[in-house]
Amino acid sequence: MHRHGYKGRKFGRERDQRRALIKGLATSLVEHGKIETTLPKAKELVRYIEKLITKAKKGDLANRRAVIAGLSTQAAAFRLVDHIAPQLTGRTSGHVRVERTRLRLGDGAQMATIAFVDEISETPVKAVAPKAAPQKAAKKEETK
Repeated sequence: MHRHGYKGRKFGRERDQRRALIKGLATSLVEHGKIETTLPKAKELVRYIEKLITKAKKGDLANRRAVIAGLSTQAAAFRLVDHIAPQLTGRTSGHVRVERTRLRLGDGAQMATIAFVDEISETPVKAVAPKAAPQKAAKKEETK
C-alpha cells in the first residue's frame, strides 16, 4: 500500500478523538502561549493553528465563527481574534515555532515545545473601527 496523498497523522485514534485532541492542543496554546507536547502532535498542531491564525487575522464575522468552531472555548477564540491576531499582522505565515526539548522518561518519546514566534503582550491592541459616518453627521448639525 502506498502513502501518496494521505495527509495528517493518525495518533492511534479515531477521527473524532483526533479532532478533539488537536482542538484541545490549539486551545491550550492560545490560552497559555506556549505548551509542551510530543513532536508529532506539535507538528500536526502547526498545520492546524496556522490556518486558524490566518482566519483570525481577517477578523470578519464568517472567519470569527470559523475560529470559534476551531477552538474548544469561546474565550480562547475571542482571545485569538482580539488580542493575538492583531499582534501577528507583520507576518504572512510562520506564526508558531516548534523546538525539540527532551525525551520523555516513561516511553522515550521526543517532546517539543510549541510557542508563538512573536512576543504576545497581554494588553489588547485596539482595532480601528470606522466611525467616520456619525462624526460627519454631527458636524453637519453643528453648522446648521
